[in-house]
Amino acid sequence: MIRYRIKVKGKVQGVFYRASTQAMAKELGLNGWVANEEDGSVLIEAEGEELKLDKLLEWCRQGPGAAIVNEVVHEEIEPKASGGFEIRQ
Repeated sequence: MIRYRIKVKGKVQGVFYRASTQAMAKELGLNGWVANEEDGSVLIEAEGEELKLDKLLEWCRQGPGAAIVNEVVHEEIEPKASGGFEIRQ
């Protein structure tokens, strides 16, 4: 298991990005969370198999239909063995 911290920049708030990320992460069997940031970006921490995390990363570059993604950056961080995938306020 590995964990990624992913930051998505662009028009990604107010377009159901968090809910869509949660649905995709659950479909891929990933654990973690997604939250809006004050700077208008979305921050994601996701944990699971590397191949599935890479699929999530690929999805993040598009996001839901109304999103306009300008940049996606990620880093590998220490796994936390969290369960489920939540939307944080």
